[in-house]
Amino acid sequence: MGRLVFLFASSLLLMVAATTVSAAILEHSFYVKNLTVTRLCNRQVITAVNDSFPGPSLRVREGDKLIIHVVNMSPYKITIHWHGVSQLMSAWSDGPEMITQCAIRPGNNYTYKYRITKQEGTLFWHAHSSCLRATVHGAIIIHPRARHSYPFPKPYREVPILLGEWWNANVIDVENQALALGIGPNISNAYTINGWPGDLYPCSQNQMYKHRVEQGKTYLLRIINAAVNSHLFYKIANHNMTVVAVDARYTNPYVTDIVVISPGQTVDVLLTADQPVGSYYMTANNYASGSGTAVGVPFNPTTTRGVIIYQGARSSTKPLMPVVPAFNDTPTAHKFFTELTSLVGGPHWVPVPLNVDQKMFVTVGMGLDVCPPNVSCQGRPPVGAALSGNMNNVSFVQPTKLSLLQAFFFNVGGVYTTDFPANPPVQFNFTNPSINADLPLLFAPKRTSITKVKFNSTVEMVLQNTALIGAENHPMHLHGFDFHVLAQGFGNFNPATDTLKYNLFNPQMRNTVSVPVAGWAVIRFVANNPGAWFMHCHFEGHNSVGLSTAFIVENGPTPETTLPPPPPDLPEC
Repeated sequence: MGRLVFLFASSLLLMVAATTVSAAILEHSFYVKNLTVTRLCNRQVITAVNDSFPGPSLRVREGDKLIIHVVNMSPYKITIHWHGVSQLMSAWSDGPEMITQCAIRPGNNYTYKYRITKQEGTLFWHAHSSCLRATVHGAIIIHPRARHSYPFPKPYREVPILLGEWWNANVIDVENQALALGIGPNISNAYTINGWPGDLYPCSQNQMYKHRVEQGKTYLLRIINAAVNSHLFYKIANHNMTVVAVDARYTNPYVTDIVVISPGQTVDVLLTADQPVGSYYMTANNYASGSGTAVGVPFNPTTTRGVIIYQGARSSTKPLMPVVPAFNDTPTAHKFFTELTSLVGGPHWVPVPLNVDQKMFVTVGMGLDVCPPNVSCQGRPPVGAALSGNMNNVSFVQPTKLSLLQAFFFNVGGVYTTDFPANPPVQFNFTNPSINADLPLLFAPKRTSITKVKFNSTVEMVLQNTALIGAENHPMHLHGFDFHVLAQGFGNFNPATDTLKYNLFNPQMRNTVSVPVAGWAVIRFVANNPGAWFMHCHFEGHNSVGLSTAFIVENGPTPETTLPPPPPDLPEC
């Protein structure tokens, strides 16, 4: 008996030791400062991390702890958000300005500490102050733990593909001008692949991303949409891709010749170099769901391209060009967004919670605001009104003196209210364009209104797009949680029929869902992470004018499920 106890104890110690050994503590320093680069014929000063654009990739394993010292040497206040990282019990490191922290002022620093827990695949980090994320971003690559493997054949190489936007202007000035005029921001001048615009733009013949491959080898492309205001189509001439993960959640293999990816989303695909030796363009172009305009703001109709070059290809060979989809190809976008499913039983798979504690029906869309002081409001009809965003007729206003998380932790009143409506205050035909003539619907009150949720409760949200100002696809991102996407559709959500469409077996899991143009999406998540968690449109031009809200998740019953106190170097407001 004693020998059996000894053997059991030894085995247990070995298991604990193996788990400990497989997780590491990784420490990095991010120096945020000015960087001069040349793009589109211009020398331009941008804000960047560690003198690189895009910024450095973080390569980790599931279970690793990250310690990242952010030193702000730029002229702007800034925070860094680790987009998609669940931040389980580490809400102080999530990063959205005035939600979990105040900004890091120029000349100051802050250390983010968090663990990667039950997530594998691709995420990314970016600035979460103003629109600095246009140039302040980089990949987070999460490998399985040591001695663990992918649920698909090991690729020959792994390649981050960061899709972005470029302005021939200071992006802070672009946003400030939009806010001063009460309109959306100017469109970007180019799209980029790994920071390069490609040879279809002026002065960019030699500023194109190139990737060399060996015929017959398979590569894992980790595609990230780091663009500020654009959904994107991504293609590679004459090649299919197999989707194996989205938002750091494994999927059933999905073969496609096109990837559709919204701001804030990631898609991992396997690419096999199975074509004749040669060169093949990869492209990214805008999916502008608003039929040519997005809430009155023209979209960028250009295309960025890089090139896949097979080993042995002649340099004189002209690359093949894929057929680029039309900007308003909603059927292709909807097909891609809705046909992905989770890999049931795969690593870190989570079954759908079947019992719902809190149901919400939330409209998302744009509207108007009475012209604020010092804003001209001359850029759009009606004169005297500014562009605004809202959810359930509430236009979110960020706190100014204390972050939501600080107010929650220290029980400080007057910072937020817990009266965010669980249903639209006014019922109307949400997707009928004629509602634009109904002025009372266009104007939403502005306040810091949030939803308080009990720990470990299950929340279901119907996200209903509206046609106010203009119908379009909205990428809605939830901090602190991954959620199941149960269903998506067009028109007004009908509970009598649309609940029958719920996928409760293998729905895809996401942290950012693309709510269809003039349509709806249903998400469900378990609120098992105490703290203050932002939910917002990942179009910066919409988030900055109120298309957002937040959740306060209460503490759990044990010390392990209670939010720890803030770190001593938390920035002051």
